Amino acid sequence: MTRELKYFQAIREALDLSLEQDPSVYLMGLGVPDPKGIFGTTLGLQEKYGPERVMDMPTAENGMTGVALGSAIAGMRPVMVHQRLDFALLAVEQIVNQAAKWHYMFAGKSSVPMVIRLVIGRGWGQGPQHSQSLQSWFAHVPGLKVVMPATPYDAKGLMLSSIRDDNPVIFLEHRWLHNMFGAVPEGDYEVPIGRAHVIREGRDVTIAAVSHMVVEALQASKMLAEVGIEAEVVDVRTLRPLDTETIAASVRKTRRILVADTDWKTGGFSAEIVSWVCENQFDILKTAPRRVALSDCPVPTSQVLANPCYPRPVDIARQVCEMVGQSTADIQVPVESSGIPLDIPDASFAGPF
Repeated sequence: MTRELKYFQAIREALDLSLEQDPSVYLMGLGVPDPKGIFGTTLGLQEKYGPERVMDMPTAENGMTGVALGSAIAGMRPVMVHQRLDFALLAVEQIVNQAAKWHYMFAGKSSVPMVIRLVIGRGWGQGPQHSQSLQSWFAHVPGLKVVMPATPYDAKGLMLSSIRDDNPVIFLEHRWLHNMFGAVPEGDYEVPIGRAHVIREGRDVTIAAVSHMVVEALQASKMLAEVGIEAEVVDVRTLRPLDTETIAASVRKTRRILVADTDWKTGGFSAEIVSWVCENQFDILKTAPRRVALSDCPVPTSQVLANPCYPRPVDIARQVCEMVGQSTADIQVPVESSGIPLDIPDASFAGPF
């Protein structure tokens, strides 16, 4: 049976199901049992499963990630939560030098089945040190799997797949997605890691997007449809391993691609997709690929200064118009979105898709 849940409820349901089914699963992180429960994703779990399986941790990210890593090597399946991706930078040595390489260094005889949840995204004056989207860092490292679900359905299904995977998985959640809602089946199901999803069919251009930029791309596709341009939106979902087959099939149909990313443009993951398409499908492209991403500067705390850093659906739509040789004059900011600060979610994004 399928019903509508919010994104945070879908994650909580996946965690609840995993804790219930598998005694080797446990949950740890700063603030996991607090009254807000990591945007609601862990509410009530400590009361149900006890502090031995759902536990708080001190502000010692490197050390505690090492504890989770050691327990994974010993046969547990930890879900480690960092409320902001930025906090996990203190544990990069454990993640990149240890977790990612253990299986390889021991000739496949040992594995590290751990999930590291990282919250990314803008909002409410978070500033340079609490709003970074560094998914390209982790996707660059062999041995790590990197997922970025954009829908409640995928959030639950990818969380279940990630917990059951024998490799370390970086699970990135954009904070603006937590209150979006959509159809989520009851019970157990998995969304395969390494498979993208065509979330909107189109004929004129492929928009490959990750995380919250999927939402922005869908709104941009509505603007484009009003001027006669049909965009196909591909939700990348998994950055590593990347589903190049789904992206390639879409580009063969549209012969144009724009990549929308929550990361900075320079060295960001959008460059990886564009590079792959140019290396493998250059001959079929009608025009040069484009990228829409965060401005190349630390994100200011000030709302006035931060607003220009963030791309909007109108920016995606105007780029597409230029790609197809059509005027951008008819692409305007929707009335309901005008004047809304870009660190506050647009109410029109409540869901479902």
